[in-house]
Amino acid sequence: MAHVLSAVTGSQQDVVPITRALISVSDKTDIVKFCQYLTSKSVQLLSTGGTAKKLREAGMDVMDVSEYTNSPECLDGRVKTLHPKIHGGLLGVRGNAAHEEQMTNLGIGKIDMTILNLYPFEQTVKGGGDFSKCIENIDIGGPSMLRSTAKNHAATTIVTSPDQYDEVMACIEEKGGTTLDLRKKFAARAFALSASYDSAIANWFTAQLGEDKPVTTRVYKPQFPLKYGCNPHQKPAGISSVLNSKLPFDVRNGVPGYINLLDAANAWQLVKELREATGLASAASFKHVSPAGAAVAVPLNDVECQAYEITPEAAKDLTPVALAYLRARNADPMCSFGDFAAVSDIVDEATAKILKKEVSDGIIAPGYTDEALAILKTKKGGKFIILETTKDYDPGEIEYREVYGMTFSQKRNDIVISKDHMKNVVTSSKDAVDDAVVRDMIVASICIKYTQSNSVGFAKDGMMVGVGAGQQSRVDCVKLAGRKVNTWYLRQHPKVLGLSFKAGVKRQDRVNARVRYIEGDFTPEEKIRWEAQFETVPEPLTAEEKKQFMDASSGVTISSDAFFPFRDSIDHASKYGVSYVVQPGGSVQDTQVTSACEEYGMAMCFTGVRLFHH
Repeated sequence: MAHVLSAVTGSQQDVVPITRALISVSDKTDIVKFCQYLTSKSVQLLSTGGTAKKLREAGMDVMDVSEYTNSPECLDGRVKTLHPKIHGGLLGVRGNAAHEEQMTNLGIGKIDMTILNLYPFEQTVKGGGDFSKCIENIDIGGPSMLRSTAKNHAATTIVTSPDQYDEVMACIEEKGGTTLDLRKKFAARAFALSASYDSAIANWFTAQLGEDKPVTTRVYKPQFPLKYGCNPHQKPAGISSVLNSKLPFDVRNGVPGYINLLDAANAWQLVKELREATGLASAASFKHVSPAGAAVAVPLNDVECQAYEITPEAAKDLTPVALAYLRARNADPMCSFGDFAAVSDIVDEATAKILKKEVSDGIIAPGYTDEALAILKTKKGGKFIILETTKDYDPGEIEYREVYGMTFSQKRNDIVISKDHMKNVVTSSKDAVDDAVVRDMIVASICIKYTQSNSVGFAKDGMMVGVGAGQQSRVDCVKLAGRKVNTWYLRQHPKVLGLSFKAGVKRQDRVNARVRYIEGDFTPEEKIRWEAQFETVPEPLTAEEKKQFMDASSGVTISSDAFFPFRDSIDHASKYGVSYVVQPGGSVQDTQVTSACEEYGMAMCFTGVRLFHH
C-alpha cells in the first residue's frame, strides 16, 4: 500500500497580496494589459522567452527566469523553469517555520502567482503535425508549475486563461490581493485543465500505437445556469462548454432554456447544411428537437400567398431569408406555434417583421442587422431569445452523451447530403429527377437528418409539407406525415381560402380554425365555439371534396431516414401526390419497394446513407 503523506501546516490567511508573479503564456491575449496592471501594483515579473520579450516591448521591467534561478535555459528550451527556486517558491508553505528556514537558507523567494497556459498540443495534432512535432509540443514545465501553484493555493494563485484576468484585477483592486475562495476556484480549474491536457496526450499517443484509449477525460467549463432541465423538477441545470472552447453561440437577448438550446443546436445545423447543399437561404421551425417545418427560398405562387396570408405584392418584396422562414413556418403552422426558429443568413428587417407576427420563443442565426435586432428585442416583452452563432465553430469529430451513468461516444454525423447522393436512380423514370426534384430531395433528407427517428418527410417546391417523427413503425411515420401533407394541401382549397373570419380573430386562432375545418371531426361543444369565429358559418368541406382536391396533387418528394422495409409505405405515400422517393436502400425488400414505385410512376433514388437521429 502506498504511503499517504500527512498534511503540512502553516499559517492561513484569506487575502494574499501579490508581490512576485511568474508569467509563461502561449496565448498572449490581453497579457500586456494584465501585467501592466500588476506592475502598477509593484508586482515583480518573472518570465521566459517570447512572453518576456513581449512584456519588455510594452515597456515593462521583466526578470528572466534564468537570471532569477542563475541557471540558463538548456536543451532547446526543454528545461526553463524546472528548478528549486521556482518550485520551492511556489510550494513553500507560508508560516511553516521549517519551510521558511529552508527557503531562506537556499535563497528561495516566494512566488505568489503563476500566469500560464500550456503548449498548444491539441492544436498541433489538429494541424496535422507529425509524431515528432506533436511530441515536442507536450508541455512539461507548464503543467509542473500549474500543479505546484494549484497545490499550494492556500498562498499562491494559479491563472490559466485570459478570461480570468479581469476577475483577478477586480479582486486585487477591492481586497488588496487574491482571496482564498478565488484561489481555490482557480486551482480547481487548473487541475481540470491538467487532467484534460494529459488525457488528450494519452489518447493521441495510444492512437499512434493502434491501442484502445486507457482513459478519456473531458473537462467542461460551466457557462451559465438554466432555470431547469426538461421539466421544472429537474434542477439544477446548466450549460457548459468544453474547457478552452467556446459555445456555438452568443446570447444577444433573452434567457434560453434547456429545450430551447436543444432546438437551437439542431435547427442551426439543419439550416447551415441546407445552405451549403443548395446555395439557397434556408430556414427551420423547431419544436421539441424536431422540425415542424424547413424550407429554402423559392418564390411563392398566388395560391400559397393567400394560404399564408401575404399579398403577392408583399411576397415579391421578401428577401430570400424572409421567404425561407415564411415557407418553413407555413409547413405546419399549428405545430410551429411557439417554435424556435433558425435561418442560415443574417436576419434582416423583412425577416424580423415576419417573426414579430408569430408566436415564437426565439431564433438562432449567423447575425442580425441593427433594424432586425431592434424589432426582435421587443418580442415577448423583451424576453424573445436571440442567439448568434459562433463563426467557424468546430464541434469536434467525436460527440459524447451521458445516459443513466453511461457515456456514449460516436463520430458526429457530419455527412452533408448533396446532389451527388441523388445520382443512383433505381427506377426506370431516371429523366424525371431534374434539378428542382433534386433540390426537394435534399431539403427532405437534410430535414429528417435532424428529426427524431424513425422519420420520414415530404417536400414540395423547396419546403417541407409534412414531417413524421419518432414512430416505431416506418409506415406509421408515413401516415403521420401524410396527414400533415393532406392538411397543407387542403389549406389551399377554395373553401378554406374563402373562410370569412370575424374581425379581431387572432392569427393563430385562424390557423387552428382552418385545420379543424379541414379535419371536420368536431364535438358538439367544440363546434359551437368554432362557428363563433366566422361572419357566416361555413358549409362543411366534404370527404368527396377533399378527395377530389387531393387527387390532383402531384410532384411531392418523400424521404426516409432508413430503408423502407415493405411496400406499404409507398402504397400509403401514393395518396399524397408523391412522385419522387429518396431513401438509403439496403433492405431485402428493395426489389418489392422499387416495383411499387414503378406501379405508381414514382422515381426513386438510393442514397446509401442512413440518417437515424436520437
